Amino acid sequence: MQKIILLFGVLSFGLLQGQFGKNCEVRQWKINGFSPGIEYEQGIGVNTTFDVRLALQPALDPAVASPLQDVAIFPALTLQTRFYHNLGQRFQNGRKAFGNSGNYVAPTVAIFAPETRFANERLVEGPQGYGGLVYGIQRTIGDGFSISIDAGAGYYVGPFRGGIYPVANVSIGWIVSEKRWCVGR
Repeated sequence: MQKIILLFGVLSFGLLQGQFGKNCEVRQWKINGFSPGIEYEQGIGVNTTFDVRLALQPALDPAVASPLQDVAIFPALTLQTRFYHNLGQRFQNGRKAFGNSGNYVAPTVAIFAPETRFANERLVEGPQGYGGLVYGIQRTIGDGFSISIDAGAGYYVGPFRGGIYPVANVSIGWIVSEKRWCVGR
């Protein structure tokens, strides 16, 4: 797990180099309805944000025999450093970037806290998680209705044999508090 967090830090630091000013929101709080929970996104560079999500989240369970077919819902903490690659282009085309409406690439880390359970006829207990890379889109419309979808791959670790599996996150909810400061608005 420590290696995953270190990798996340190194990738995040690389995205921040040479960035001045901001094209993205300074900060925003969201309440998510699809994966019930809260989310906080903080602008940390020109086109870069740090996103923290605490929610009940659907996830693969690599402890079972067929992890790609068995999805469970676990309490999760997800961390992402999002690099929005098309905010400037959206401004030039006259589109709004309110609520960080853009496409992004993000190193991501998630830690799940499942309850003790039986899988493959053995007791499985303890946290599990993954570290990986995702590509996503986020759009905010109207009075703060926000949709964020990302997908990629991650290396899962926990009380089972680790492996590389798909990663997908869906966040549908509302921005309840924001501090705006977007270049080009």
